[in-house]
Amino acid sequence: MEKKQNGLDGKQSGRVINGPTNPMVTPLLNDLYQFTMAYAYWKAGKQSERSVFDLYFRKNPFGGEYTIFAGLEECIKFLANFNLTDEEIDFVRDSLPGCEEAFCDYLRGLDCSDIEVYAISEGSVVFPKVPLLRIEGPVAVVQLLETPFLNLINYASLVATNAARHRFVAGKSKLLLEFGARRAQGPDGAISASKYCYLGGFDATSNVAAGRLFGIPLRGTHSHAFVSSFMSLDEIVDKVLRSSDGKGTCEDFICLVQTCLTKIQNSSSLQGIFSETNQSELAAFISYALAFPNSFLALVDTYDVMKSGIPNFCAVALALNELGYKAVGIRLDSGDLAYLSTEVRKFFCAIERDLKVPDFGKMIITASNDLNEETVDALNKQGHEVDAFGIGTNLVTCYAQAALGCVFKLVEINNQPRIKLSEDVTKVSIPCKKRTYRLFGKEGYPLVDIMTGENEPPPKVGERLLCRHPFNESKRAYVVPQRVEELLKCYWRGNADEAREELEPLKELRNRCIKQLENMRPDHMRRLNPTPYKVSVSAKLYDFIHFLWLNEAPVGELH
Repeated sequence: MEKKQNGLDGKQSGRVINGPTNPMVTPLLNDLYQFTMAYAYWKAGKQSERSVFDLYFRKNPFGGEYTIFAGLEECIKFLANFNLTDEEIDFVRDSLPGCEEAFCDYLRGLDCSDIEVYAISEGSVVFPKVPLLRIEGPVAVVQLLETPFLNLINYASLVATNAARHRFVAGKSKLLLEFGARRAQGPDGAISASKYCYLGGFDATSNVAAGRLFGIPLRGTHSHAFVSSFMSLDEIVDKVLRSSDGKGTCEDFICLVQTCLTKIQNSSSLQGIFSETNQSELAAFISYALAFPNSFLALVDTYDVMKSGIPNFCAVALALNELGYKAVGIRLDSGDLAYLSTEVRKFFCAIERDLKVPDFGKMIITASNDLNEETVDALNKQGHEVDAFGIGTNLVTCYAQAALGCVFKLVEINNQPRIKLSEDVTKVSIPCKKRTYRLFGKEGYPLVDIMTGENEPPPKVGERLLCRHPFNESKRAYVVPQRVEELLKCYWRGNADEAREELEPLKELRNRCIKQLENMRPDHMRRLNPTPYKVSVSAKLYDFIHFLWLNEAPVGELH
Protein backbone atom coordinates (compact mmCIF):
# COMPACT_ATOMS: atom_id res chain seq x y z
CA MET A 1 0.00 0.00 0.00
CA GLU A 2 1.45 3.35 -1.01
CA LYS A 3 2.13 5.96 1.61
CA LYS A 4 -0.19 8.96 1.32
CA GLN A 5 0.04 12.39 2.80
CA ASN A 6 -2.61 14.06 4.88
CA GLY A 7 -4.23 17.42 4.45
CA LEU A 8 -4.56 18.74 0.91
CA ASP A 9 -2.51 15.93 -0.66
CA GLY A 10 0.16 16.53 1.97
CA LYS A 11 0.07 20.25 1.39
CA GLN A 12 -0.93 23.22 3.47
CA SER A 13 -0.83 26.70 2.00
CA GLY A 14 0.47 25.11 -1.20
CA ARG A 15 3.54 23.61 0.47
CA VAL A 16 4.43 19.92 0.49
CA ILE A 17 5.60 18.75 3.91
CA ASN A 18 8.24 16.05 3.85
CA GLY A 19 8.17 13.12 6.23
CA PRO A 20 10.01 13.01 9.58
CA THR A 21 13.81 13.13 9.49
CA ASN A 22 13.95 9.59 10.89
CA PRO A 23 12.03 7.13 8.66
CA MET A 24 11.38 4.95 11.73
CA VAL A 25 8.89 7.58 12.91
CA THR A 26 5.69 5.89 11.72
CA PRO A 27 2.34 5.17 13.40
CA LEU A 28 3.89 1.95 14.73
CA LEU A 29 6.33 4.01 16.82
CA ASN A 30 3.72 3.66 19.50
CA ASP A 31 2.95 1.96 22.77
CA LEU A 32 0.69 -1.06 22.35
CA TYR A 33 -1.95 0.47 24.60
CA GLN A 34 -2.59 3.22 22.05
CA PHE A 35 -3.81 0.54 19.63
CA THR A 36 -5.71 -1.37 22.30
CA MET A 37 -7.49 1.87 23.24
CA ALA A 38 -8.18 2.68 19.59
CA TYR A 39 -9.73 -0.77 19.18
CA ALA A 40 -11.79 -0.40 22.37
CA TYR A 41 -12.97 3.07 21.26
CA TRP A 42 -13.96 1.58 17.90
CA LYS A 43 -15.79 -1.34 19.51
CA ALA A 44 -17.72 1.10 21.71
CA GLY A 45 -18.54 3.39 18.77
CA LYS A 46 -16.58 6.22 20.39
CA GLN A 47 -13.70 6.44 17.88
CA SER A 48 -14.95 9.65 16.23
CA GLU A 49 -15.81 11.57 19.39
CA ARG A 50 -14.18 15.01 19.32
CA SER A 51 -11.43 15.19 21.92
CA VAL A 52 -8.92 17.74 23.15
CA PHE A 53 -5.54 16.73 24.61
CA ASP A 54 -2.81 18.90 26.13
CA LEU A 55 0.89 18.04 25.87
CA TYR A 56 2.92 19.65 28.67
CA PHE A 57 5.57 18.94 31.30
CA ARG A 58 5.43 19.26 35.07
CA LYS A 59 8.92 20.39 36.10
CA ASN A 60 11.81 22.26 34.49
CA PRO A 61 14.94 20.15 33.94
CA PHE A 62 18.47 20.43 35.35
CA GLY A 63 17.34 22.24 38.50
CA GLY A 64 16.55 25.33 36.45
CA GLU A 65 13.46 27.46 35.97
CA TYR A 66 13.05 27.43 32.20
CA THR A 67 12.82 24.99 29.30
CA ILE A 68 13.29 25.37 25.54
CA PHE A 69 10.46 23.92 23.44
CA ALA A 70 11.70 21.85 20.50
CA GLY A 71 10.45 19.05 18.25
CA LEU A 72 7.33 20.70 16.81
CA GLU A 73 8.49 20.55 13.19
CA GLU A 74 8.98 16.79 13.39
CA CYS A 75 5.47 16.39 14.85
CA ILE A 76 3.93 18.32 11.96
CA LYS A 77 5.92 16.25 9.46
CA PHE A 78 4.58 13.12 11.15
CA LEU A 79 1.00 14.39 10.91
CA ALA A 80 1.37 15.32 7.26
CA ASN A 81 2.49 11.80 6.38
CA PHE A 82 0.44 9.77 8.86
CA ASN A 83 -0.66 6.52 7.26
CA LEU A 84 -0.64 2.82 8.11
CA THR A 85 0.50 0.47 5.34
CA ASP A 86 -1.15 -2.90 4.76
CA GLU A 87 1.87 -4.63 6.30
CA GLU A 88 1.67 -2.44 9.40
CA ILE A 89 -2.06 -3.07 9.75
CA ASP A 90 -1.49 -6.81 9.47
CA PHE A 91 1.03 -6.59 12.30
CA VAL A 92 -1.37 -4.59 14.47
CA ARG A 93 -4.13 -7.15 13.84
CA ASP A 94 -1.82 -10.01 14.83
CA SER A 95 -0.84 -8.10 17.99
CA LEU A 96 -4.46 -7.62 19.13
CA PRO A 97 -6.10 -10.93 20.10
CA GLY A 98 -9.58 -11.22 18.65
CA CYS A 99 -9.19 -8.13 16.46
CA GLU A 100 -12.01 -7.87 13.93
CA GLU A 101 -11.24 -7.34 10.23
CA ALA A 102 -13.57 -4.34 10.19
CA PHE A 103 -11.18 -2.56 12.57
CA CYS A 104 -8.41 -3.13 10.04
CA ASP A 105 -10.59 -1.47 7.41
CA TYR A 106 -11.03 1.43 9.81
CA LEU A 107 -7.24 1.73 10.23
CA ARG A 108 -6.77 1.75 6.44
CA GLY A 109 -8.85 4.90 6.20
CA LEU A 110 -7.12 6.75 9.03
CA ASP A 111 -5.31 10.00 8.39
CA CYS A 112 -4.92 13.34 10.16
CA SER A 113 -7.25 15.38 7.96
CA ASP A 114 -9.58 15.94 10.92
CA ILE A 115 -6.83 16.86 13.38
CA GLU A 116 -6.02 20.37 14.59
CA VAL A 117 -2.80 21.23 16.40
CA TYR A 118 -2.20 24.46 18.26
CA ALA A 119 1.32 24.96 19.61
CA ILE A 120 3.75 27.40 21.11
CA SER A 121 6.33 28.45 18.52
CA GLU A 122 9.32 26.10 18.43
CA GLY A 123 12.41 27.58 20.07
CA SER A 124 10.34 29.43 22.67
CA VAL A 125 11.12 29.56 26.38
CA VAL A 126 8.37 27.57 28.12
CA PHE A 127 7.31 26.62 31.63
CA PRO A 128 5.60 23.77 33.52
CA LYS A 129 1.85 23.11 33.22
CA VAL A 130 1.46 25.39 30.17
CA PRO A 131 0.38 23.34 27.12
CA LEU A 132 3.14 23.11 24.53
CA LEU A 133 0.60 21.61 22.12
CA ARG A 134 -3.18 21.32 22.11
CA ILE A 135 -4.34 18.50 19.87
CA GLU A 136 -7.98 18.28 18.77
CA GLY A 137 -9.66 15.55 16.77
CA PRO A 138 -11.28 12.11 16.80
CA VAL A 139 -10.24 10.48 20.06
CA ALA A 140 -8.93 7.24 18.54
CA VAL A 141 -6.70 9.11 16.10
CA VAL A 142 -5.39 11.54 18.71
CA GLN A 143 -4.48 8.63 20.99
CA LEU A 144 -2.32 7.23 18.17
CA LEU A 145 -0.41 10.54 18.16
CA GLU A 146 0.43 10.47 21.87
CA THR A 147 3.55 8.30 21.95
CA PRO A 148 5.12 9.65 18.73
CA PHE A 149 4.56 13.26 19.84
CA LEU A 150 6.01 12.62 23.28
CA ASN A 151 8.97 10.83 21.72
CA LEU A 152 9.63 13.68 19.29
CA ILE A 153 9.32 16.44 21.90
CA ASN A 154 10.74 15.04 25.15
CA TYR A 155 14.36 14.57 24.08
CA ALA A 156 14.36 17.51 21.65
CA SER A 157 13.26 19.94 24.36
CA LEU A 158 15.58 18.40 26.96
CA VAL A 159 18.74 18.62 24.86
CA ALA A 160 17.85 22.09 23.53
CA THR A 161 17.49 23.24 27.14
CA ASN A 162 20.81 21.61 28.03
CA ALA A 163 22.44 23.46 25.14
CA ALA A 164 20.86 26.76 26.21
CA ARG A 165 22.17 26.29 29.74
CA HIS A 166 25.68 25.66 28.41
CA ARG A 167 25.38 28.77 26.26
CA PHE A 168 24.30 30.83 29.27
CA VAL A 169 27.24 29.75 31.41
CA ALA A 170 29.78 30.09 28.57
CA GLY A 171 28.62 33.59 27.64
CA LYS A 172 27.68 35.18 24.35
CA SER A 173 31.23 35.68 23.07
CA LYS A 174 32.41 32.06 23.16
CA LEU A 175 32.03 29.59 20.31
CA LEU A 176 30.18 26.44 21.33
CA LEU A 177 30.81 23.30 19.29
CA GLU A 178 28.76 20.12 19.64
CA PHE A 179 31.07 17.11 19.54
CA GLY A 180 28.70 14.38 20.76
CA ALA A 181 28.01 12.03 17.85
CA ARG A 182 30.27 9.20 19.04
CA ARG A 183 28.77 9.18 22.55
CA ALA A 184 25.12 9.80 21.67
CA GLN A 185 22.40 7.20 22.19
CA GLY A 186 22.45 5.74 18.71
CA PRO A 187 22.25 7.39 15.28
CA ASP A 188 18.97 9.19 15.97
CA GLY A 189 20.32 10.51 19.26
CA ALA A 190 23.34 11.91 17.43
CA ILE A 191 21.35 13.56 14.63
CA SER A 192 18.70 14.96 16.99
CA ALA A 193 21.32 16.25 19.42
CA SER A 194 23.14 18.15 16.67
CA LYS A 195 19.91 19.75 15.45
CA TYR A 196 18.56 20.77 18.83
CA CYS A 197 21.89 21.85 20.33
CA TYR A 198 22.16 24.27 17.42
CA LEU A 199 18.62 25.46 18.13
CA GLY A 200 19.60 25.91 21.80
CA GLY A 201 22.48 28.25 20.96
CA PHE A 202 25.47 26.16 19.88
CA ASP A 203 27.39 27.51 16.88
CA ALA A 204 28.44 24.36 15.02
CA THR A 205 28.64 20.57 15.07
CA SER A 206 31.19 17.93 14.17
CA ASN A 207 28.36 15.74 12.82
CA VAL A 208 28.63 15.75 9.02
CA ALA A 209 25.22 14.14 8.47
CA ALA A 210 23.53 16.81 10.61
CA GLY A 211 25.38 19.49 8.68
CA ARG A 212 23.97 18.16 5.41
CA LEU A 213 20.44 17.62 6.74
CA PHE A 214 19.98 20.88 8.61
CA GLY A 215 22.57 23.32 7.26
CA ILE A 216 24.41 23.50 10.60
CA PRO A 217 27.99 24.85 10.29
CA LEU A 218 30.61 22.10 10.59
CA ARG A 219 33.76 22.25 12.69
CA GLY A 220 36.52 19.74 13.31
CA THR A 221 40.24 19.20 13.08
CA HIS A 222 42.14 15.95 13.74
CA SER A 223 42.60 13.41 16.53
CA HIS A 224 45.57 12.17 18.53
CA ALA A 225 45.69 9.21 16.14
CA PHE A 226 46.61 11.49 13.26
CA VAL A 227 49.50 12.96 15.24
CA SER A 228 50.81 9.63 16.51
CA SER A 229 50.54 8.03 13.07
CA PHE A 230 53.62 10.01 11.95
CA MET A 231 57.11 8.79 12.85
CA SER A 232 59.39 11.39 11.25
CA LEU A 233 59.61 14.30 8.85
CA ASP A 234 60.86 11.90 6.16
CA GLU A 235 57.29 10.66 5.69
CA ILE A 236 56.28 13.95 4.07
CA VAL A 237 56.83 13.45 0.35
CA ASP A 238 55.22 16.55 -1.16
CA LYS A 239 56.84 19.58 0.50
CA VAL A 240 55.55 22.20 -1.95
CA LEU A 241 53.01 24.88 -0.94
CA ARG A 242 51.83 27.75 -3.10
CA SER A 243 51.33 31.14 -1.47
CA SER A 244 47.78 32.20 -0.68
CA ASP A 245 47.70 34.70 -3.56
CA GLY A 246 48.98 32.07 -6.00
CA LYS A 247 51.90 34.27 -7.07
CA GLY A 248 54.68 32.33 -5.40
CA THR A 249 55.62 28.82 -4.35
CA CYS A 250 57.54 27.46 -1.39
CA GLU A 251 59.46 24.44 -2.68
CA ASP A 252 60.34 23.12 0.78
CA PHE A 253 57.71 23.95 3.39
CA ILE A 254 59.45 21.69 5.93
CA CYS A 255 62.60 23.77 5.74
CA LEU A 256 60.57 26.97 6.19
CA VAL A 257 58.87 25.52 9.28
CA GLN A 258 62.23 24.48 10.77
CA THR A 259 63.55 27.99 10.22
CA CYS A 260 60.52 29.39 12.03
CA LEU A 261 60.99 26.94 14.90
CA THR A 262 64.56 28.19 15.29
CA LYS A 263 63.28 31.77 15.44
CA ILE A 264 60.92 30.79 18.25
CA GLN A 265 63.73 29.02 20.14
CA ASN A 266 65.85 32.15 19.88
CA SER A 267 63.06 34.46 21.06
CA SER A 268 64.12 36.17 24.30
CA SER A 269 60.61 35.97 25.78
CA LEU A 270 60.38 32.20 25.28
CA GLN A 271 63.81 31.14 26.53
CA GLY A 272 63.65 28.12 28.81
CA ILE A 273 60.07 27.08 28.00
CA PHE A 274 61.15 24.31 25.62
CA SER A 275 64.22 22.91 23.93
CA GLU A 276 63.72 19.96 21.60
CA THR A 277 60.19 19.33 20.34
CA ASN A 278 58.70 16.03 19.22
CA GLN A 279 59.59 15.77 15.53
CA SER A 280 56.92 13.22 14.66
CA GLU A 281 54.33 15.65 16.02
CA LEU A 282 55.89 18.40 13.91
CA ALA A 283 55.61 16.12 10.86
CA ALA A 284 51.91 15.61 11.57
CA PHE A 285 51.29 19.36 11.91
CA ILE A 286 53.18 20.11 8.69
CA SER A 287 51.27 17.42 6.82
CA TYR A 288 47.94 18.75 8.08
CA ALA A 289 48.87 22.32 7.21
CA LEU A 290 49.83 21.27 3.68
CA ALA A 291 46.38 19.71 3.35
CA PHE A 292 44.50 22.64 4.92
CA PRO A 293 46.62 25.81 4.73
CA ASN A 294 43.54 28.06 4.96
CA SER A 295 42.08 26.39 8.05
CA PHE A 296 44.99 25.02 10.05
CA LEU A 297 43.90 24.13 13.59
CA ALA A 298 45.94 21.57 15.53
CA LEU A 299 45.42 19.32 18.54
CA VAL A 300 48.49 20.07 20.66
CA ASP A 301 48.35 17.73 23.68
CA THR A 302 49.42 14.39 22.20
CA TYR A 303 52.86 14.59 23.87
CA ASP A 304 53.40 17.80 25.86
CA VAL A 305 51.46 21.00 25.33
CA MET A 306 54.00 23.67 26.26
CA LYS A 307 57.25 21.81 25.53
CA SER A 308 56.26 20.42 22.14
CA GLY A 309 52.70 20.95 20.90
CA ILE A 310 52.59 24.74 21.08
CA PRO A 311 56.12 25.42 19.75
CA ASN A 312 55.52 23.00 16.86
CA PHE A 313 52.14 24.57 16.09
CA CYS A 314 53.56 28.09 16.20
CA ALA A 315 56.41 27.15 13.86
CA VAL A 316 53.92 25.85 11.30
CA ALA A 317 51.63 28.86 11.83
CA LEU A 318 54.54 31.28 11.27
CA ALA A 319 55.54 29.46 8.09
CA LEU A 320 51.96 29.69 6.82
CA ASN A 321 51.94 33.38 7.70
CA GLU A 322 54.98 33.99 5.54
CA LEU A 323 53.03 32.53 2.60
CA GLY A 324 50.00 34.72 3.28
CA TYR A 325 47.89 32.23 5.23
CA LYS A 326 46.55 32.62 8.75
CA ALA A 327 46.36 29.65 11.07
CA VAL A 328 43.07 29.30 12.96
CA GLY A 329 44.33 28.09 16.33
CA ILE A 330 44.71 25.08 18.60
CA ARG A 331 42.66 22.56 20.57
CA LEU A 332 43.38 21.41 24.11
CA ASP A 333 41.86 18.05 25.04
CA SER A 334 43.46 17.32 28.44
CA GLY A 335 45.20 18.85 31.42
CA ASP A 336 44.47 21.98 33.43
CA LEU A 337 42.53 23.91 30.81
CA ALA A 338 42.51 27.20 32.72
CA TYR A 339 46.27 27.17 33.27
CA LEU A 340 47.20 25.80 29.85
CA SER A 341 44.97 28.19 27.92
CA THR A 342 46.50 31.13 29.80
CA GLU A 343 50.03 29.95 29.11
CA VAL A 344 49.24 29.31 25.44
CA ARG A 345 47.85 32.84 25.08
CA LYS A 346 51.03 34.26 26.63
CA PHE A 347 53.09 32.20 24.18
CA PHE A 348 51.08 33.48 21.21
CA CYS A 349 51.33 37.09 22.39
CA ALA A 350 55.09 36.79 22.94
CA ILE A 351 55.55 35.66 19.33
CA GLU A 352 53.34 38.49 18.07
CA ARG A 353 55.42 40.99 20.05
CA ASP A 354 58.95 39.55 19.47
CA LEU A 355 58.56 38.48 15.84
CA LYS A 356 56.25 41.33 14.81
CA VAL A 357 53.42 39.09 13.56
CA PRO A 358 50.10 41.01 13.69
CA ASP A 359 47.16 39.23 15.37
CA PHE A 360 49.19 36.11 16.20
CA GLY A 361 48.12 36.49 19.81
CA LYS A 362 44.45 36.39 18.83
CA MET A 363 44.40 32.86 17.43
CA ILE A 364 41.56 30.69 18.70
CA ILE A 365 42.06 28.39 21.68
CA THR A 366 39.52 25.57 21.75
CA ALA A 367 39.02 23.33 24.79
CA SER A 368 37.36 19.94 24.96
CA ASN A 369 37.78 16.92 27.33
CA ASP A 370 34.44 15.87 28.92
CA LEU A 371 33.26 19.41 29.51
CA ASN A 372 29.89 20.18 31.04
CA GLU A 373 27.99 23.11 32.48
CA GLU A 374 29.78 22.88 35.84
CA THR A 375 33.30 22.66 34.40
CA VAL A 376 32.73 25.63 32.11
CA ASP A 377 31.42 27.61 35.08
CA ALA A 378 34.49 26.57 37.10
CA LEU A 379 36.80 27.68 34.28
CA ASN A 380 35.10 31.07 34.25
CA LYS A 381 35.70 31.46 37.97
CA GLN A 382 39.36 30.41 37.67
CA GLY A 383 40.04 32.65 34.69
CA HIS A 384 40.99 31.25 31.28
CA GLU A 385 41.80 32.17 27.69
CA VAL A 386 39.53 29.66 25.93
CA ASP A 387 37.65 31.03 22.90
CA ALA A 388 35.67 27.92 21.98
CA PHE A 389 34.35 24.92 23.87
CA GLY A 390 33.89 21.52 22.24
CA ILE A 391 31.27 19.69 24.31
CA GLY A 392 30.04 16.16 23.68
CA THR A 393 29.08 13.42 26.11
CA ASN A 394 27.50 15.45 28.91
CA LEU A 395 25.64 17.61 26.40
CA VAL A 396 24.07 15.09 24.05
CA THR A 397 23.35 12.38 26.61
CA CYS A 398 21.85 14.96 29.00
CA TYR A 399 23.88 13.22 31.69
CA ALA A 400 22.54 15.54 34.42
CA GLN A 401 18.91 14.51 33.74
CA ALA A 402 17.71 11.55 31.72
CA ALA A 403 14.29 12.80 30.56
CA LEU A 404 12.03 15.83 30.56
CA GLY A 405 8.80 14.04 31.47
CA CYS A 406 6.26 15.51 29.07
CA VAL A 407 2.73 14.12 29.43
CA PHE A 408 -0.32 13.94 27.15
CA LYS A 409 -3.64 14.41 28.94
CA LEU A 410 -7.29 14.43 27.87
CA VAL A 411 -8.85 17.76 28.90
CA GLU A 412 -12.12 17.69 26.96
CA ILE A 413 -14.32 15.25 25.02
CA ASN A 414 -17.57 16.05 23.19
CA ASN A 415 -17.29 19.60 24.60
CA GLN A 416 -17.25 18.21 28.15
CA PRO A 417 -14.20 19.19 30.24
CA ARG A 418 -12.30 16.31 31.84
CA ILE A 419 -9.81 16.27 34.72
CA LYS A 420 -7.23 13.75 35.91
CA LEU A 421 -7.00 13.65 39.73
CA SER A 422 -4.16 12.46 41.91
CA GLU A 423 -3.08 12.49 45.54
CA ASP A 424 0.02 14.22 44.19
CA VAL A 425 -1.31 17.67 43.31
CA THR A 426 1.44 18.22 40.72
CA LYS A 427 -0.16 15.44 38.68
CA VAL A 428 -3.66 16.95 38.63
CA SER A 429 -4.44 18.09 35.08
CA ILE A 430 -5.94 21.46 34.17
CA PRO A 431 -9.24 20.72 32.37
CA CYS A 432 -10.97 22.12 29.27
CA LYS A 433 -9.80 23.71 26.05
CA LYS A 434 -7.68 26.68 27.07
CA ARG A 435 -5.97 29.75 25.69
CA THR A 436 -2.59 30.78 27.05
CA TYR A 437 -0.97 34.19 27.24
CA ARG A 438 2.37 35.63 28.30
CA LEU A 439 2.12 38.90 30.20
CA PHE A 440 5.03 41.36 30.11
CA GLY A 441 5.88 44.05 32.67
CA LYS A 442 7.02 47.64 32.29
CA GLU A 443 10.69 46.63 32.04
CA GLY A 444 9.95 44.36 29.09
CA TYR A 445 10.49 41.08 30.94
CA PRO A 446 7.86 38.31 30.95
CA LEU A 447 6.06 38.37 34.30
CA VAL A 448 3.66 35.44 34.18
CA ASP A 449 2.01 32.93 31.84
CA ILE A 450 -1.75 32.69 32.32
CA MET A 451 -4.24 30.09 31.10
CA THR A 452 -7.89 31.01 30.54
CA GLY A 453 -10.98 29.21 29.34
CA GLU A 454 -11.38 29.21 25.57
CA ASN A 455 -14.27 31.68 25.61
CA GLU A 456 -12.91 34.10 28.20
CA PRO A 457 -11.95 37.57 26.95
CA PRO A 458 -8.18 37.87 26.46
CA PRO A 459 -6.05 39.94 28.85
CA LYS A 460 -5.69 43.56 27.77
CA VAL A 461 -2.72 45.89 27.99
CA GLY A 462 -3.08 48.25 30.93
CA GLU A 463 -6.01 46.40 32.51
CA ARG A 464 -5.58 44.89 35.98
CA LEU A 465 -5.91 41.11 35.98
CA LEU A 466 -6.02 38.59 38.83
CA CYS A 467 -3.63 35.68 38.26
CA ARG A 468 -4.09 32.62 40.45
CA HIS A 469 -1.97 29.55 41.12
CA PRO A 470 -3.94 26.60 39.71
CA PHE A 471 -4.02 24.66 42.99
CA ASN A 472 -2.80 26.89 45.85
CA GLU A 473 -5.53 29.33 46.86
CA SER A 474 -3.17 31.64 48.77
CA LYS A 475 -0.88 32.23 45.77
CA ARG A 476 -2.40 35.01 43.69
CA ALA A 477 -1.40 38.39 42.35
CA TYR A 478 -2.79 41.25 40.31
CA VAL A 479 -0.93 42.04 37.10
CA VAL A 480 -1.23 45.08 34.85
CA PRO A 481 0.40 43.86 31.62
CA GLN A 482 2.28 46.26 29.38
CA ARG A 483 2.28 43.71 26.57
CA VAL A 484 0.25 40.55 25.98
CA GLU A 485 1.33 37.66 23.72
CA GLU A 486 -0.95 34.73 22.93
CA LEU A 487 1.17 31.59 22.93
CA LEU A 488 -0.81 28.86 21.15
CA LYS A 489 -0.98 29.20 17.37
CA CYS A 490 -2.45 26.86 14.77
CA TYR A 491 0.20 24.73 13.07
CA TRP A 492 -2.02 22.03 11.58
CA ARG A 493 -5.62 22.18 10.48
CA GLY A 494 -6.05 19.02 8.42
CA ASN A 495 -8.06 19.63 5.28
CA ALA A 496 -9.28 23.08 6.28
CA ASP A 497 -8.37 25.89 3.92
CA GLU A 498 -7.89 28.32 6.79
CA ALA A 499 -4.45 29.81 7.35
CA ARG A 500 -1.92 28.20 9.65
CA GLU A 501 1.58 28.99 10.84
CA GLU A 502 4.36 27.99 8.45
CA LEU A 503 7.24 25.82 9.62
CA GLU A 504 10.31 28.02 10.03
CA PRO A 505 13.95 27.35 9.13
CA LEU A 506 16.14 26.00 11.93
CA LYS A 507 18.13 29.23 12.04
CA GLU A 508 14.96 31.21 12.80
CA LEU A 509 14.13 28.83 15.65
CA ARG A 510 17.65 29.34 17.01
CA ASN A 511 17.29 33.11 16.78
CA ARG A 512 13.97 32.95 18.65
CA CYS A 513 15.53 30.86 21.39
CA ILE A 514 18.48 33.22 21.85
CA LYS A 515 16.31 36.35 21.76
CA GLN A 516 13.77 35.04 24.27
CA LEU A 517 16.47 33.91 26.68
CA GLU A 518 18.09 37.34 26.50
CA ASN A 519 14.72 38.85 27.41
CA MET A 520 14.27 36.76 30.57
CA ARG A 521 14.71 38.33 33.98
CA PRO A 522 18.24 37.47 35.26
CA ASP A 523 17.03 35.87 38.50
CA HIS A 524 15.03 33.30 36.49
CA MET A 525 18.19 32.38 34.58
CA ARG A 526 20.84 32.02 37.26
CA ARG A 527 22.35 28.56 37.82
CA LEU A 528 21.96 28.45 41.61
CA ASN A 529 18.57 28.97 43.27
CA PRO A 530 16.82 30.60 40.32
CA THR A 531 13.52 32.36 40.99
CA PRO A 532 10.55 30.26 39.79
CA TYR A 533 8.65 31.78 36.89
CA LYS A 534 4.96 32.20 37.67
CA VAL A 535 2.39 30.09 35.81
CA SER A 536 -1.22 30.93 36.59
CA VAL A 537 -4.85 30.57 35.63
CA SER A 538 -7.61 33.14 35.45
CA ALA A 539 -9.98 33.49 38.40
CA LYS A 540 -12.77 31.95 36.34
CA LEU A 541 -10.68 28.94 35.31
CA TYR A 542 -9.46 28.51 38.91
CA ASP A 543 -13.05 28.29 40.13
CA PHE A 544 -13.94 25.80 37.41
CA ILE A 545 -10.93 23.55 38.14
CA HIS A 546 -11.93 23.23 41.78
CA PHE A 547 -15.62 22.79 40.97
CA LEU A 548 -14.78 19.91 38.62
CA TRP A 549 -12.28 18.48 41.12
CA LEU A 550 -14.96 18.30 43.82
CA ASN A 551 -17.51 16.97 41.36
CA GLU A 552 -15.27 14.12 40.16
CA ALA A 553 -13.57 13.14 43.44
CA PRO A 554 -15.45 10.41 45.31
CA VAL A 555 -16.77 11.32 48.74
CA GLY A 556 -15.40 9.20 51.54
CA GLU A 557 -17.51 7.59 54.25
CA LEU A 558 -16.52 7.19 57.89
CA HIS A 559 -17.65 4.22 59.98
